[in-house]
Amino acid sequence: MTNRAADEVNFDGLVGPTHNYAGLSLGNRASTANAGARSSPRRAALQGIAKMRRLHHLGLVQGVLPPPLRPDPQALESLGFSTMAQVSQTAPALVPVLMSASSMWAANAATVSPSADTADGRVHFTPANLVSTTHRALEPTATGHMLRTIFADRSTFAVHPPLPSTAAFADEGAANHGRITRAHGDPGTQVFVYGRDADEPVVKSRFPRRQTRLAGELIAASHGTRQTIFVRQSSEAIDAGAFHNDVVSVFNQDVLFAHQRAFESPQQTYDTLGARVVEVPDWRVPLADAISSYLFNSQLVTLPDGSMTLVAPGEVEQIDTTRIYLEEAVADPANPIDAVEIMDLRESMRNGGGPACLRLRVVLTPEERQAVTGRVIVDDALLDELEAWVERHYRDELDGTDLGDDGFIEEIRGSLGELEEMLELPGLYPSID
Repeated sequence: MTNRAADEVNFDGLVGPTHNYAGLSLGNRASTANAGARSSPRRAALQGIAKMRRLHHLGLVQGVLPPPLRPDPQALESLGFSTMAQVSQTAPALVPVLMSASSMWAANAATVSPSADTADGRVHFTPANLVSTTHRALEPTATGHMLRTIFADRSTFAVHPPLPSTAAFADEGAANHGRITRAHGDPGTQVFVYGRDADEPVVKSRFPRRQTRLAGELIAASHGTRQTIFVRQSSEAIDAGAFHNDVVSVFNQDVLFAHQRAFESPQQTYDTLGARVVEVPDWRVPLADAISSYLFNSQLVTLPDGSMTLVAPGEVEQIDTTRIYLEEAVADPANPIDAVEIMDLRESMRNGGGPACLRLRVVLTPEERQAVTGRVIVDDALLDELEAWVERHYRDELDGTDLGDDGFIEEIRGSLGELEEMLELPGLYPSID
């Protein structure tokens, strides 16, 4: 059975004005290594917009997801505060938690099942509960509201509530999810990657295993997916710093590009998946190099001519093993990677987020795209406006001492009110309206 034509739309998270390096993510080596450094929200946002523009110019359908308001008024109230000044005085350690810009990594926003894969023929979304880290656990409410605002047509889209926020239901969204299909519009197999069973300890030896199999099973059931596979990520990869599976593997159509150490039982996993597997052996690219370069946190995309391009961070050129591997991969006619696009995403990379972290993949038919609310499918005019908006409102430098400043918070509120109008999403920020 073949579905109607459909495109994989990459909805990139627009970097928020509070982008900073607070080192909040245990198991994320880049986040920890850069804790306390000064950030550049302006540079981070412009780098992200440049990536969106490049994919748009490659002929792909590109979307944008707006950042949530920080601090979140509901989160403040639930913690017993009404202002950030109170937080700074009473619980200063909570300031970077409440002001995090981590929603920029849209791969963790939700798990998405295309209409071709679901029993009711709708596109299904489940916001991730992100319970494994305190700062990200504050995101699901705003994420759900954003998704319900953009994908509001209930005859076309279904936005589920996040799973309960407990360790047994720990869910990190699309960063631990893939799909195998001949073409984006065809029915496919949903692949849920997990680090532990619900009754296993969160930490096995070094770093937290953030995703449970139970979470994937519950999401698959609520989405009504027809074909589903569950595979376990290797503990070795997690303890080496692959806190999500998209740090060591990436799916595109019927191709799986993965490191040899990505999965607990590699050959069994490959046999189960039935995909075209491009496995990079550890002797070619050591696991440590794969993680520090974010080779597999690249986007593997299919261009309109049917060729596949790997959209990779600039760091892959700085490590000999990854640079040489990619040069040889492109030259090898048996390798499905036909070209490599290098993107400068240094601001995001210093917090542990590469090209794949920044995007949420949503497969949409032309009719489903028409049902999307607002101005979130980009063109050059919108990208120009977003760049100008960032230039007007974002600070060139930011450190931890700026985060609780009342003047800064007023800057944020004003800028997001303007963004809401630009994207034609009234009600996106209820506390600003």
